[in-house]
Amino acid sequence: MQQLIGIYGASGFGRELLPLVREQYPKASLCFVDDGSEDKELNGYKIYNYEDYLSLAYQDKSVVLAIADSKIREFLIAKCSKNNLAVLSVKASNTIVLDNVEIGEGSVLCHFTQLTSNIKIGKQFHANIYSYIAHDCVIGDYVTFAPRVSCNGNIHIHDHAYIGSGAVIKQGTPDKPLIIGKGAIVGMGAVVTKDVAAGAVVVGNPARPLNR
Repeated sequence: MQQLIGIYGASGFGRELLPLVREQYPKASLCFVDDGSEDKELNGYKIYNYEDYLSLAYQDKSVVLAIADSKIREFLIAKCSKNNLAVLSVKASNTIVLDNVEIGEGSVLCHFTQLTSNIKIGKQFHANIYSYIAHDCVIGDYVTFAPRVSCNGNIHIHDHAYIGSGAVIKQGTPDKPLIIGKGAIVGMGAVVTKDVAAGAVVVGNPARPLNR
């Protein structure tokens, strides 16, 4: 039975994920799925909207989500679930995962990602290139790391948090882990030295709430 995998999101991140998917699933046919694109092809691969993708004559169809916005990922998961369409996990070949690491379904681990030991990660986690998570961290569902995020030990990151490129999160302690609250946004290059409240946006070094 031939497998078809649709990379959901014909964007820059979709183009970056294409080689990872191709490497991990070498026997599968690949395409892009995008409900807003007017193009029919990207990097030599066809683009379909969701309904057209569902109608393709493959019994084994699935998708990989190439969407940075966690709320959109959550919406797409619900839509795919209604059609019994699996959402696959992808891991680059040079990703390093050490001992006692749990990762939920639908994760995307890009090149040079490193997860050390005793880490628990929820579903639909995205880690872009050169990001790492150190020991004794707990990551919720739908969390997104942009490139080069440094998540040191004893940190708890709650659902739907977004950590910007080059951000550094200071190590917590076993009795007092540093907490990034639900839906919080850590800006590009921020250095987080203390807890971030749910829904807050923090920037700078040291990171402080952004007044909007």
